[in-house]
Amino acid sequence: MAMIFSIAHGSSSIPLQDVIAVFTGQGSDLQRTLILELRLPRTLSAFATGGLLALAGALMQILLRNPLADPYILGISGGAAVGALTAMLAGLGGFLISGSALIGALSATLLVFGLAHGTGSWTPSRLLLTGVVVASGWGAVITLMLALSPPQRLPGMLYWLMGDLSYARTPWPALIILLMVCLVLTPFGRSLNVLARGPLQAAALGVAVKPMEALIYILASLLTAVAVTTAGSVGFVGLIVPHMLRLMLGNDQRLILPACVLAGGTLLTLADTLARTIIAPEQLPVGVLTALLGVPTFLFLLYRSR
Repeated sequence: MAMIFSIAHGSSSIPLQDVIAVFTGQGSDLQRTLILELRLPRTLSAFATGGLLALAGALMQILLRNPLADPYILGISGGAAVGALTAMLAGLGGFLISGSALIGALSATLLVFGLAHGTGSWTPSRLLLTGVVVASGWGAVITLMLALSPPQRLPGMLYWLMGDLSYARTPWPALIILLMVCLVLTPFGRSLNVLARGPLQAAALGVAVKPMEALIYILASLLTAVAVTTAGSVGFVGLIVPHMLRLMLGNDQRLILPACVLAGGTLLTLADTLARTIIAPEQLPVGVLTALLGVPTFLFLLYRSR
């Protein structure tokens, strides 16, 4: 329903019967162009990006056993953004930007966990603090890159960094990655449930802790890189959605992970619809709206669960 609502509403609303007519091969040429070439790809991209971010946040929270863990807080998205911006400044495009974002996300993950580990073992709190510091460092690098960028490219890069789905025309790579990661995680539901209780208990119950942690690192980095490539920096989705669902559904990862995909996709789809309509015909960056919605929601959830 959220996707139908998003397709029907924007700077100009389309009646529901006309939307259905377009999908059944009818409707005017203008309506078909507006729905099939503009709004449908953007809606699918918003749903895929929300699902990617929520799933990445849920995986990081399992790994760290901390509800504040999030790809953006841990600096993974900052590394992905630096990689993508580097590719943009080099004049690259398409899958090369996605590949650069993935390299940046993986590099950020290795940097955070390497610094947190040091000469001993890392703890969730130590890793979280290291991620916050590294995320600040990535922010400084991004600011430097923007300061040195050609003036004609600066507005587009700034808008993209705030979270922008205006140019999301190819949602299929993000949707395919999201589906593939869900299929990969399906057999590991029990292992993730045990790992969420701690590595010692997981090892005692026969879970291969190190390979499982490595799988989470790689998948969370991949999900974040694809999300950043698709929509830029969209915050709070990976933080709010898993925490909210755990309050509602409990802590069974076999329910939480697929629910995160659906809830995260729905949330970002509705947020993008609001971004397109609140000051139409002008559009707001969707990342601004998720932050405005996410901060009070997170404070409310924190107040309820104290």
